[in-house]
Amino acid sequence: MWEYTKKVKDFFLHPKNAGEIENPDAVGEVGSITCGDALKLTLRIDKETGKIVDAKFQTFGCASAIASSSALTELVKGRTLDEALKLSNKDIADFLGGLPEAKMHCSVMGKEALEAAIAGYRGEEMPPESGEKVVCKCFDVTEEKIRKVIIENHLTTVDEVTNYTKAGGGCGTCIPDIEAILRDIWSVKPVAGRPPESKKPKQLTNLQKIALIQDVLEKEIRPRLQADGGDIELLDIEGNKVIVALRAMCIACPMGGITIKGIEEKLRELVSSDLVVEER
Repeated sequence: MWEYTKKVKDFFLHPKNAGEIENPDAVGEVGSITCGDALKLTLRIDKETGKIVDAKFQTFGCASAIASSSALTELVKGRTLDEALKLSNKDIADFLGGLPEAKMHCSVMGKEALEAAIAGYRGEEMPPESGEKVVCKCFDVTEEKIRKVIIENHLTTVDEVTNYTKAGGGCGTCIPDIEAILRDIWSVKPVAGRPPESKKPKQLTNLQKIALIQDVLEKEIRPRLQADGGDIELLDIEGNKVIVALRAMCIACPMGGITIKGIEEKLRELVSSDLVVEER
């Protein structure tokens, strides 16, 4: 289980500034539910002083994502836009007393949402992601993002890149590309390792589908929930309906409904596109 600071736990269990500003001056949206993390940041800006007077967030993600998003809103309030842009993802993590290395991508997401919101407010165009080369297709991470995060955080290994961007944390086929980017930037030695084969068979019998659902829940979903103090129990499978119950810290999580949606998306991705997850 990850070791979370007292402040991370507090900002997760009692998030500050959760919600959405009505008719906001600036909006920044990054990530996607399909890829596992998503954040919407809304800002109220004093046009005379150029200062951020209010900030709220809505996020889909783990305890670190909720805590990082909440911390970001606290950090930006009272700052001018230029001052806010100087905040790094490390500043967000430091404000929380640190994040587990494998959860640093949550602070990166916050930084990206802030940049997107301010760029939109100023009428600046963010680089179109559709035109960028996607290196990690599992999490839709572009080469430009990987390079930016590597340089800003002085990353030198594939594991670090995965921790900060999630790239390489899925099927693993993009690991050689990540190694090549690292070598190009720092001339580091390639990291050995072969990507695992895809878990999704081409055709499934009913028994195979049930077995694969159980396998994905146990190996893909449950460890991630347990890492954040939560848990999940498979209650039943009725045709294409997967009935589950959230346990431990997931019971009190304000994002429980979104968690169920994320589980459903993962099962549809790895097992069958017609699956529906229901919580009881």
